[in-house]
Amino acid sequence: MTAQRDTAARPWLTDFLLLAAIWGSSFLFMRLSTVAFGALPTAALRVGIASLFLLPLLLLRGLGPQLRQHWKPVFLVGLLNSGIPFACYAFALLTITTGLSSILNATVPLFGALVAWAWLQDRPGGSQILGLAIGFAGVALLASNKAGLKPIAAGTPAGAMDLWAPTLAIGACLVATLCYGIAASFTKRYLGGLPPLVTATGSQIGATLGLALPALAFWPAQMPGPVAWMALLAAGVLCTGVAYILYFRLIETTGPARALAVTFVVPVFALLYGVAFLGETITPWMIGCGIVILLGTSLSTGLLRFRQ
Repeated sequence: MTAQRDTAARPWLTDFLLLAAIWGSSFLFMRLSTVAFGALPTAALRVGIASLFLLPLLLLRGLGPQLRQHWKPVFLVGLLNSGIPFACYAFALLTITTGLSSILNATVPLFGALVAWAWLQDRPGGSQILGLAIGFAGVALLASNKAGLKPIAAGTPAGAMDLWAPTLAIGACLVATLCYGIAASFTKRYLGGLPPLVTATGSQIGATLGLALPALAFWPAQMPGPVAWMALLAAGVLCTGVAYILYFRLIETTGPARALAVTFVVPVFALLYGVAFLGETITPWMIGCGIVILLGTSLSTGLLRFRQ
């Protein structure tokens, strides 16, 4: 019986670690493409590539009629869950490191719990309220320090940076995580029972349509090189298309609570990728604030509880 449990656990653990590794790499790929394309074109191309990857899978499974029936709310979720967040992160990565942005991304469950409380009347308990307070305190501590900032221009020391640039970048990351929280509650309320592939594909199409015109308006004057294109292809196919499939499969096999915990592991991979490929620095302050944020997130989502 023990051997059977171990065998059943391996696919879950493999999917979990693979998804964390893939989503951790999304910050690296977004950084590489954003410096060449700009924030809005990067976000639009990422969701556009993901749409082209997912749409044939949807049609092969005969789910096209369901997407046509529910296209309005699904497209709206796409703007909230992909379009706006991807644009915000692409903008932020011009100023802050991939490691810092990934730590801020770990606040997604915090905002999810807060929005569910305000909108769905999903009132948190004492431990969860304490977790919200701890989590947002960790964000405030992280934002108050200059660790993880990038110079605006090559050769510019971080200490000489305009304070508005990092403030706007951190704010953009938090707007993105808030959008994720709103999208989660919206999906739970209006899209319950819809096949995950329908939501995933339709949301990417909706995000593509929403970002198309703004992306064209800010399209770079000079065509980016192959490295930027390869990074975008990886972000669209691997970090969006494949990642959605893994994520929804993880929900089916192990439940939403455990699937949500992947958010806690993503910063580990993102920090390692940033150091290895971009020469970024991990500071003790970033690690300490990240631990505070993860502690608050664990409490606010109910994954960690105080015994009474």
